[in-house]
Amino acid sequence: MVALWREGLLAKKVLEGYVRGYINHPQLIRFRMHEKPAALINAYLYQVYLEAKSRNYKFNLSKIEPIILIGEITVTRGQLEFEFTHLLSKLEKRDRKRFEDLRMLSADDIEVNPIFRVVDGEIEFWEKGKI
Repeated sequence: MVALWREGLLAKKVLEGYVRGYINHPQLIRFRMHEKPAALINAYLYQVYLEAKSRNYKFNLSKIEPIILIGEITVTRGQLEFEFTHLLSKLEKRDRKRFEDLRMLSADDIEVNPIFRVVDGEIEFWEKGKI
């Protein structure tokens, strides 16, 4: 949760033009394709904040604009499966218990951030780590 929040805040700074590093990170393309990338990343981070709060994390809400956008952009089922597989490979090394808890899930079981709407499709064109 903490890593997601911190990476999201970095992405926000990049999209707002305050950071020059990571400007070509492929995950940012999904936000840049939106007509209001800064609003979209704030909406994304607000949902992360709400989830973190429900888990008793203490994230600083003043770092973002709390915006609610639901279903603003699509994510393909293939991309979701790719990202979930990537997460599992990290968890297998770092947190074996969490890996065991999640490894039997399918993409249909994954609850996505509410700014995303899952659609059929392959891994996104911008993904660098395609199999």
